[in-house]
Amino acid sequence: MTSAAIPAPARRPPWAGRNYSLLTAAAVVTNLGSQGALIAAAFAVLQSGGGAGDVGLVAAARTVPLVLFLLVGGALADRLPRHRVMVAANALNFLSQGAFALLVLTGEPRLWQMMALTALGGVGQAFFGPASEGMLMSSVSGAEAGRAFAFYRMAMHGAGIGGAALGGALIAVFGAGWVLAIDAAAFAVAGALRAFLDVSHIPPREAGGGMISDLRAGWREFVSRPWLWSIVVQFAVVNAVVAAAEAVYGPLVARDDLGGPGPWGLALAAFGAGTVGGAFLMMRWKPRRLLLAGSLCVFPLALPSAALAVPLPVGALAAVMLLTGVSIEVFGVSWMTALNQEIPEDKLSRVSAYDWLGSIAMVPLATALAGPAQSAVGRTSALWGCSALVVLLTAAVLCVPDVRRLTRRTEPLAAGRPAVSADAEGAVGRLG
Repeated sequence: MTSAAIPAPARRPPWAGRNYSLLTAAAVVTNLGSQGALIAAAFAVLQSGGGAGDVGLVAAARTVPLVLFLLVGGALADRLPRHRVMVAANALNFLSQGAFALLVLTGEPRLWQMMALTALGGVGQAFFGPASEGMLMSSVSGAEAGRAFAFYRMAMHGAGIGGAALGGALIAVFGAGWVLAIDAAAFAVAGALRAFLDVSHIPPREAGGGMISDLRAGWREFVSRPWLWSIVVQFAVVNAVVAAAEAVYGPLVARDDLGGPGPWGLALAAFGAGTVGGAFLMMRWKPRRLLLAGSLCVFPLALPSAALAVPLPVGALAAVMLLTGVSIEVFGVSWMTALNQEIPEDKLSRVSAYDWLGSIAMVPLATALAGPAQSAVGRTSALWGCSALVVLLTAAVLCVPDVRRLTRRTEPLAAGRPAVSADAEGAVGRLG
C-alpha cells in the first residue's frame, strides 16, 4: 500500500532571504503607519487653529533637517553597522511621533511644538534612509535582484495605499492623535524587527580618515559615474516640477474644473494603483539595458501636468495617472538594480545619500515658487512648462552613453572593481 504524497511546505523564493524578509516586513509596518500619520499631522495642525500656511510650515520642518543631515547619515551608515543606525533612527521617530500624539491627545499643541517634533522625525529619516537602502542592496544580489526590489516596492506601495485609506478612516472615527500614536507604535515594531538583521556577511569597515574623508570618498564614487550623477541631476528638477504640479496645481484644477477634491483623490489613487502594477510588472520583466528602459519610462511623467493643463475629464486624468504610476516603477526598479550591481557595497549608503539629496533638495523651492509662477504666466502655461522640463531633461539624459549602454549583470560588483557593463567587457573606454 502506498501512502499519498504529502506536499512540501511552501518555501520563500531564493531571493527572499532572512534579512530581505525582515526588511520588507518592517517597511510594510512603517508605511502602514506613516501614510496615515501624514494626513493626521495636517489635521492636527488645522484642529489646533492653524491654517494652510501652518500646515506648510510643519511639512517644511521635516524637509529641512532631512536635507541637512542626509549626507552625514549616509557616511555614518557606511561606517557603522547599518542595522544599528536604522534601529536608532526608528527609536528617534518613535519618541518624536509619540510625543506629537501625546500633545494632540492631551490638549492643544502649539505650532512650534509640532514643528520641533516633526523636525526630529526628519532627522531620523535622514539617518534611516541611506542606511536602509544600503542594507536592502547588500541583502540582495545576482540575477534575481530586480525581482526582489520589485516585490519590496510593491509591498511598500500597497502598504502606503492601505495606510492612507485606513488613516483617513481612523481620523474620522478616533481623531488625529490616535493615528499619530499608531504610527509611533509602528516605528517601535519596525525597529524591533530590524534589530534582528544579520550583518555578518558584510566585510568589516576599514579605518577611515574621519567623516569628511568618508564624504569625499562617496562624492568621488558619485561623480565618477556619468550615468549616476546625470540621472540624479535630472530627477532633482523632475521631482521638483512633478511635486509642484501635483501638490499645488492639481488641487486647484480639481477645485476649479473637475468638481472638487473627490476627483483629485481618485486620480491620486489611480497613481498609487499604477505603482503597485508597475512593481508587479517588474517582477517578471528584466530589461537588458536597465537605464535605457528606465529612462524611456520617465517621459510619461510629463503627462499628468499636460492633462491638468488641458484639463482632461476625470476618467482620462485617472488613466494618465495610472500609466504614470506604472512607468515610474519601471524606472525605480531599474535604478535600484543598477545601483546594486554597480556601486561597491562599502559605499552604497553614501551614494544613496547623494541620490536622496538630489531628489528632494529642490522640491520645497518648486512648491514655494508654484504660486508666484502661476501669477506670472498663468496656471496653464506653468503646467505646460512642467511637462516641457520633464521631456527636455529626460531627452538630455538619454544622450549620455552610459545611460544607453549600461547592461544588466547576473553577479554583484566586487569592491574596487571598475564599473563596466556586461556587454562591454574587453572594450576599453566604452563606458567612460
